[in-house]
Amino acid sequence: MKSFALIGNRTIKTGIAVLLTAWLCELLHWPPVFAVITAIVTVEPTVADSIKKGIVRFPASAIGSFYAVLFISLFGNSPLTYTLAAVLTIATCFRLKLFAGLLVATLTSVAMVEVIHDNFAVAFFIRLGTTTIGLAVSTLVNMFILPPDYRDDISHYFKKTSAAMGKTLTNLFRQMLENLARRNQSEERNMLENIDKHIEQLDTFIRFQQEENKYHPLLKQKEFSYSKAQGMVQCLRRIRDHLDNLIETPVSTLSWTAKEKKIIIQAAEELGNILLHPDQYEEEHFQETQQELMELFWEDNEELTKDNEIHPTKFPPELIVLYELISIYGLVERLILLKKKKEYKPKW
Repeated sequence: MKSFALIGNRTIKTGIAVLLTAWLCELLHWPPVFAVITAIVTVEPTVADSIKKGIVRFPASAIGSFYAVLFISLFGNSPLTYTLAAVLTIATCFRLKLFAGLLVATLTSVAMVEVIHDNFAVAFFIRLGTTTIGLAVSTLVNMFILPPDYRDDISHYFKKTSAAMGKTLTNLFRQMLENLARRNQSEERNMLENIDKHIEQLDTFIRFQQEENKYHPLLKQKEFSYSKAQGMVQCLRRIRDHLDNLIETPVSTLSWTAKEKKIIIQAAEELGNILLHPDQYEEEHFQETQQELMELFWEDNEELTKDNEIHPTKFPPELIVLYELISIYGLVERLILLKKKKEYKPKW
């Protein structure tokens, strides 16, 4: 059971960054509000993002501060000052492509109008100082306090994606071979869209972890292999494509015998079960099933093509279905061997 699900690592780090930032500003007798705003938005999912966006936010904040000081000196605390400071800050940041700092720069620019009364040059440089404190403190907190580690998330989404594929595969073959009249392709496409979301999230976490490894040498020693993770994601993407091909294959009737259908359904269910429970993979039995499907494929290839019957896809659906299933078998084997850090050598 999770305790305080709303209080995650980023929330804790944001609180620590705000505390330290405000404390440092108080020591220097500088107004902490602008530094705190900067600190809050600088705690990103990765240290790399904190640094990259911090590099953008510093000049953006300097631009906002400059416009605030300029228009206060010209028009005082007036509606025109707020308007010009906001509009020109947005326009300048947009023109200079400082998109990551645009919102913070604009908010702090208009907020400065209320607190600056004299010593405009001093106020400008203090504003740069508070921005620097907010950026530096948040980046250091993000780097050294509860550093981001996405390996558990990566593992979770690998399992989640693999399980979703296993369920989709099993359901698809049951519908095609046992219950074709009631087949629901809309539901199958929804399952595929769900898989796409899992893969996209998995890609994001892998990218985050790769970036973190640059700033946390200790994480490199904890067995995160970017090339291995990318290889596994590539396998998942290709399995997803074969599932898509199966869903889109027009299947009205299938000429397989009851015995052949039983072999194919059992093979699909075994494969789906391995995707759900990879620890149940047995290499010898797996390859025997694979070989049995290959023999069935070549038998069907000879029998189904000798009559030269025209099909919507130019190929008999039986051949397409078997080809896709055999292809998924090969990819699942590669996926499991990658996970076990073994070399993949196709047996067919």
